[in-house]
Amino acid sequence: MAAQALATAADLIDAPLIYKGKVRELYDLGEHFLIVVTDRISAFDYVLDPPVPHKGEVLNRLSAYWFGETKHLIDNHVVHIDVDQLGDIVRDREALRNRIMVTRKAERIDMECVVRGYITGGGWRQYEQTGEVNGIALPQGLRKNGEFPQPIFTPAAKNDVGHDEDISFEQMKQQVGEELAVQLRDKSIELYEFARKQCLQHDIILADCKFEFGLIDGKLILIDEIFTPDSSRFWAKSNYALDIEIDSMDKEPVRTYLAGTDWDKNSQPDPLPAEVVQATADRYLAIYEKLTGSKLS
Repeated sequence: MAAQALATAADLIDAPLIYKGKVRELYDLGEHFLIVVTDRISAFDYVLDPPVPHKGEVLNRLSAYWFGETKHLIDNHVVHIDVDQLGDIVRDREALRNRIMVTRKAERIDMECVVRGYITGGGWRQYEQTGEVNGIALPQGLRKNGEFPQPIFTPAAKNDVGHDEDISFEQMKQQVGEELAVQLRDKSIELYEFARKQCLQHDIILADCKFEFGLIDGKLILIDEIFTPDSSRFWAKSNYALDIEIDSMDKEPVRTYLAGTDWDKNSQPDPLPAEVVQATADRYLAIYEKLTGSKLS
């Protein structure tokens, strides 16, 4: 697949750039925000070279798909995803096609709302050390990748620099207030349960996921991204097993490659080999096609 990867949109948009994350760039359009999803890829807090073709398109289109699928559960910030509506603001529409999302401006709630249906990843590491996950005491003898009887809510306080901080639900209530905390927890679990059922119809397990929310005129809405390979852990149902490291349907080829090198994780790594970039691009395209039933045009 020959494709031009997008590392940044800064030279393509005539609007103020107000935030540049590892993958997303946020531009101020006055009444609205413009989010551009680039093809940058990160691991261990480093943005890697080169970017992965189609990754930004997959993330943006998949978020748009899920925002549409879940709008009966909660309102979201999406206005449109049509680059042609941006007019002269954009200098190269084709370079940004499928990569943009115009959104309403919301007051971000500085919490990452994480729902876990299975004990794996960081949750498993917490459990091994303490028998708890984010202050939730769990039974002894759980096995890695085991499914919880009911999904658990494990929030994190957002930090724009460095890692988000895992906190207990009680700490969350202290920071945002009990009423909002309960609303965030209940809506997050409802969204997870809805998507988990949808994913299982495509033989995909949604192991865990994270959400961001905001407020517009005091009303809670869903923002940022939703049920993408960068915000959720997807497993192929055929790969599911206990007590192993399950190959997740995301940037696992990058992680596997880096783990096999002598990179010290304290300096910028060397550029990724072409075959690793291609394998990662294929992963992102595959999860999009499996979940939506359509191919990227």
